[in-house]
Amino acid sequence: MNKNLTIRPEEHKDYKDIVSLILRSFREGTDYSDGTDIIALVEEIRDSEFYIPELSFVAELDGIIVGHFLFSKFPLSPTKEGGHGGAADTEIVMLAPVSVHADYLRRGIGSAMLKMGIERVKEHGFKGITVEGNFRFYNNVGFRTSSEFNVFPTCGIPMNEPRCMMCMETYESSLEGIGGYIVYDMYYNA
Repeated sequence: MNKNLTIRPEEHKDYKDIVSLILRSFREGTDYSDGTDIIALVEEIRDSEFYIPELSFVAELDGIIVGHFLFSKFPLSPTKEGGHGGAADTEIVMLAPVSVHADYLRRGIGSAMLKMGIERVKEHGFKGITVEGNFRFYNNVGFRTSSEFNVFPTCGIPMNEPRCMMCMETYESSLEGIGGYIVYDMYYNA
């Protein structure tokens, strides 16, 4: 990992660079999104009661934004159909989206971002983190299949591959007694 990498909270002045980063990251790094839906999701999160400004980050390398990720409050639903509470009713956060600039993939930037971000989530007192994505990557930073924590997927990638929906406890047994379903009905673009 490069010692010149700086990870800091995003600022309004970063938004244009974040949009460009997300577009390149998803167009060139995935086969399931061109990034436009991801940008819409970020904007929805920022405009919602679930947004946590101090848990939305950029990574800079030599003054260039090469990564972006954010954690937002995420209430679990008691049923597959939805019906979760508001932001005040949650003790967990969702990690999404995570973007690394296409020119800087496989250099340890994503792992460095998440390790620092997970520590910030712990400092804020949340009990757990959910994420949907490549389990091979996220397992390396400590996430496990969500069903191990009594948290179940309802849509998206996990329906085809359950290991793609993951959770992490922020401390030993912190998710004990917490369970439910991942339902994204608070966001149009999720």
